[in-house]
Amino acid sequence: MKILFVLEHFYPYIGGAEKLFYELTTSLAKAGHQIAVVTTLFRPDLPEAEELQGVSVVRIKCRNRYWFSMASLPAIRRMAKDYDVVHTTSYNAALPAWLGASLSRKPVLITFHEVWGKLWWQLPFANFVQRSLFYTWEQLLLKLPFRYFIGVSDYTRQALLDSGIPAGKALRIYNGLDYSVFEAYQHQPPKAFTFTYFGRLGMSKGLELLLPAARDLLNRHPEARFKLIVPTYPKPMYNWVLQQLDDLQIRQQTQLLHDLPRATLYQEIATSSCVVIPSYSEGFCFVAAEAAAMGVPIVSSGRGALHEVVSGPWIPMQNMTAQALSTALHRAFEGNWEQRPFRPFQLQEAVQAYIDLYAGLPS
Repeated sequence: MKILFVLEHFYPYIGGAEKLFYELTTSLAKAGHQIAVVTTLFRPDLPEAEELQGVSVVRIKCRNRYWFSMASLPAIRRMAKDYDVVHTTSYNAALPAWLGASLSRKPVLITFHEVWGKLWWQLPFANFVQRSLFYTWEQLLLKLPFRYFIGVSDYTRQALLDSGIPAGKALRIYNGLDYSVFEAYQHQPPKAFTFTYFGRLGMSKGLELLLPAARDLLNRHPEARFKLIVPTYPKPMYNWVLQQLDDLQIRQQTQLLHDLPRATLYQEIATSSCVVIPSYSEGFCFVAAEAAAMGVPIVSSGRGALHEVVSGPWIPMQNMTAQALSTALHRAFEGNWEQRPFRPFQLQEAVQAYIDLYAGLPS
């Protein structure tokens, strides 16, 4: 089978959606399928075209991911006619993928990682105009006649249903992990309490709650350490984080790490006392699944799909405030963990579910 993926970001970009599609595309290629990806050239040092573990990657030169919605259409239109199905994702890749597939008369489906709806109006780091545009764009995508809308958790599928997607078109396929990777990275907590945030920088991640809560814990326990594993993009958000670390006077107690190889990343997580996930919403959350796979305790907001994915030792935030997160971190420092049964999400199950879905599409 020949499958064309249209994604606004792809490896080596850091994020849950990017992790899903890297694992899915390379697994499909390994299984003998012909796979291509159209994505953004988000870093100037990346090649415009290359092969990654059997996946043909075409990167579109454009100013940013928002321009990708227009700049990618010619390449999608040209390539789609040679593929059996087009698979895209929310947000900026969805419209050109639907247009390119429709013009080529190819079936097109979309994986929705999150449906925020009214949450757009509650998040920080955006003004009224930005919120209005994001909300309107999401509503437009939900109105497009994709063959299937795939949620990556029960929570996300329910959000699709609540948005008006018919039950027969709204599916759930969990993201998956290759658990053999984590066998070498089981939890080894350090002597000094070290709490870690790792993942992308985004408006829904609760960073404006995390940094003051980190200050509270570090002031009370100066021997503790804060590990912050994040990309240096988007630049405005990264600069805001640096300024906050200085303003809160915790830069010296914070270990900032960027662009780590996967083995190094997992080693840094495994040698943390706990991982902190204060998100306003998560459609799945690879951070939670990976931490649980290594046996690393989790401090979590419990929002969105986190109640499905978080397992093992954990502490929930009681509400979405810096004070509630500070309280949860103090509980973690004292070792006052709650326990949930471990829940795995197998990569092979996810890949097979997508293969079955592709195979069932009419030609």
